[in-house]
Amino acid sequence: MKKRPYYSIRTGRRADKHLALVDLPLLRRLVCDVYKIFEAKDYFQEAFGYYCVDEGYVPGNLGWDVEVQVSLSLRKMDLWPIEDRCSEYSEDDLFDVIEFLFDCVSKPIDGYYHSFNNCGWHYSEFDQETGQGEFRAEINELLRDYENGYEISREGEILALAEPGLDHLYQADLPDYDPENVEKRVNAAVLKFRRYRSAIEDRRDAIRDLADVLEFLRPKLKQVLTSRDESDLFNIANNFGIRHHREGQKTNYDKSIWYSWMFYYYLATIHASLRLIKKYEHSASKE
Repeated sequence: MKKRPYYSIRTGRRADKHLALVDLPLLRRLVCDVYKIFEAKDYFQEAFGYYCVDEGYVPGNLGWDVEVQVSLSLRKMDLWPIEDRCSEYSEDDLFDVIEFLFDCVSKPIDGYYHSFNNCGWHYSEFDQETGQGEFRAEINELLRDYENGYEISREGEILALAEPGLDHLYQADLPDYDPENVEKRVNAAVLKFRRYRSAIEDRRDAIRDLADVLEFLRPKLKQVLTSRDESDLFNIANNFGIRHHREGQKTNYDKSIWYSWMFYYYLATIHASLRLIKKYEHSASKE
């Protein structure tokens, strides 16, 4: 069935717009439903095993006791089986289980059908990358409408979505410049900032990491910016308690709000700076 926003949501006519979002009780039911759909298609057979009318329980990669493996992996008890426990999950429990299921899902691609008593398919070959991609697509349909919006990344981590209108900053690739000192550090800072329930200190560190990347680019920026513009790039980080620690810095502000603005400011600035530098270097190479 095609998923799309229906009339009252699409046209903005709902007076109770908060009901257009997904709350935790509904999210728990929806995630459980997605799990059961994928389980019915045998996407968890490789990890969890299956039941055979002739052989009994045939274990998967997690062995004979899936429940104890879930507890060991998540360091929590009483989360399995999902159908019985899901209604009791906290938000942390639910996000843990989603990440765990992502690690376990795989698309069955080859096996045989055991026809006796309609036993079912017993698979021997699986495609984890495809299975994870399909699972991720279904789960992200749900997560993006929960609270301020989340997604599960290609690596299987629950991340916060970007502020409305700024998602292109997460999706845009950085220009190739210096993989170790620029691209790798920027990507690590983005991940640190976006992680589910990242602490305020983690967010400050992510901003500082981006400012450090700009510091690394500073000698090149001097070639494409005026000295005043180049200096202004660092005023925010230096004067608002992000970098260094000195008297006179401004620290009495709402960090939960302003850190987001600072992060997007520096991320956008790095994108622009790299393009200016590469444009300058390209022009210089032709002279």
